[in-house]
Amino acid sequence: MVEKINELRAKKKKLELGGGQKKIDGQHSKGKMTARERLAAFYDEGTFIEIDAFVETRCIDFGMQDKKMPGDGVVTGYGNVEGRLVFASAQDFTVIGGSLGEMHAKKITKMMDMAMKMGAPVVSINDSGGARIHEGIDALSGFGEIFYRNTMASGVIPQISVIMGPCAGGAVYSPAITDFILMVENTSQLFITGPSVIKAVTGEDVSMQDLGGAAVHNEKSGNAHFSFANEDECIAGLKKLISYLPDNNLSGAPKTETDDDLSRVSAKIYDIIPENINVAYNVKDVIAEVVDNGDFMEIQAGYAKNIVIGFARFNGRSVGIVANNPSHLAGSLDVNSSDKAARFIRFCDSFNIPLVTFTDVPGYFPGVEQEYNGIIRHGAKLLYAFSEASVPKINIIMRKAYGGAYIAMNSKHLGADVVYAWPTAEIAVMGAEGAANIIFRRDIANSDDPVTLRGEKIEEYRQMFSNPYVAASKGYVDDVIDPAATRAYIASALEMLQSKREERPKKKHGNIPL
Repeated sequence: MVEKINELRAKKKKLELGGGQKKIDGQHSKGKMTARERLAAFYDEGTFIEIDAFVETRCIDFGMQDKKMPGDGVVTGYGNVEGRLVFASAQDFTVIGGSLGEMHAKKITKMMDMAMKMGAPVVSINDSGGARIHEGIDALSGFGEIFYRNTMASGVIPQISVIMGPCAGGAVYSPAITDFILMVENTSQLFITGPSVIKAVTGEDVSMQDLGGAAVHNEKSGNAHFSFANEDECIAGLKKLISYLPDNNLSGAPKTETDDDLSRVSAKIYDIIPENINVAYNVKDVIAEVVDNGDFMEIQAGYAKNIVIGFARFNGRSVGIVANNPSHLAGSLDVNSSDKAARFIRFCDSFNIPLVTFTDVPGYFPGVEQEYNGIIRHGAKLLYAFSEASVPKINIIMRKAYGGAYIAMNSKHLGADVVYAWPTAEIAVMGAEGAANIIFRRDIANSDDPVTLRGEKIEEYRQMFSNPYVAASKGYVDDVIDPAATRAYIASALEMLQSKREERPKKKHGNIPL
């Protein structure tokens, strides 16, 4: 028995070295951890249980029989993260470049199947040279099996992809299907075809980072949701993200303790919102004043900045925040912001996370480029997402709420449960100036003093329509509230809505305007 135990220990020790010390040193020289180091940093100490550690490739073509290594380039298993069960895979770049082959994929799919059965979140850490060309169609089959499970798990368990190295070709589609993508500056890349292929086909010269680095996908493409300076910060961010999420679609998000008074009044909001309705401000300052302890985890902070999305808590319970941000494009809706918000709304609805909206929107952003890029179709995604969502939905109308954009931002007409407005709210088809120019066009044109008359008509329209009281008189706004008391009103509404039950028509699924 002693001999057998010693043999087991020796094998385990060899496993821990992956591709060997030289390759481990190579990882470290790039500012990267090894797969096992990443998992050790992610899981509660001593809780990670590895599965399929001794699995190796079955391929013997192209000399692969001489490259067989236990683990086959990926570490899979489960453990606790702040006491909660989470499954994970971490590609090991020190073993055959972390390339994906048949058995590599089978390890990942087995882990995903277990996660689905247990109803627990899945984290996939990507650091790979891509498909293992030596294994041909078996490698492609492996990708397909993963994509299928990503799709089946979507809306059932949270799925998070962490890019900590190269992720190229077919490999990128698994992260794209998952709920969130985290990237690390300077060391992670995400692209379909690499710089050399692009150079050969189009003649364009581009570096790995300029093509698919963290900055590109967090600021331009919108493919990624978070960017971190290093792997330690990334893992800390990953753990924080998971803290807001439920285990699965049948459970609620975990509740944390808070000492922040639910009835806390914030007079600072008076100073954040400018008197002039055309002066910008940062909506994140408002959010910080009303959520628990000012703690807001923004998502896609560098992309489509005219809308802000992220997680916060009220009374220790998670909520999803969607807010127009007047400091960018005046807070108007465009193609990218509509996509960004709609996908987040659907995630929250899938996992029973209430939605709180802060509205200050002058309309959909005008322009030929927006029309050519499909603002009609993309803008409709936001309407669809809010209409489809059956979780508690609360809307705070702060200032402008004009036209179709007013409707799109979680209005009563799309099924919002509670809508509050501040006294500064202007709810109308359009702004007073534009409306007066249209309605009183002839009167102004025929006037002896068109400037004065125009000013009078603008004020007349504003008094008649550009205030919250007309909407409140028709039941489209539930109450006009003191901005300083916003936190208390939201907290009370969330408490009331905890038992909300709302059925949707029976159907296979809707056809969102993708």
